Amino acid sequence: VQLQASGGGLVQAGDSLRLSCVASGRNFISYRMGWFRQAPGKERELVAAIRWYGGSTYYPDTVKGRFTISRDSAKSTVFLQMNNLKPEDTAVYYCAADPRSSLQFLQWTSYDHWGQGTLVTVSS
Repeated sequence: VQLQASGGGLVQAGDSLRLSCVASGRNFISYRMGWFRQAPGKERELVAAIRWYGGSTYYPDTVKGRFTISRDSAKSTVFLQMNNLKPEDTAVYYCAADPRSSLQFLQWTSYDHWGQGTLVTVSS
């Protein structure tokens, strides 16, 4: 399994970015896909998750209403649309894949596969 993340960059507060994660090497129909972020000195946190089959999603309160996760099965790609970005959203963002669609999907340890990080910097 390979996950290739892209789309990070430097933006101003209030701007939008869309991250992409191209997944390859497996049929992901049974997977849950997640986007995590990690800021310096902080723990890795889940910001969005989606079950590939059915498309059910999850967001923590910190990003709910601003971030949207989606997937394009034809392109085997997961997207994270981030709107109204805030300086506190600054972090390295990672896509991840959980082959079991675990109930413990909030925990990064549930995810077996990780993409390389992409840096998002939001200036005030």
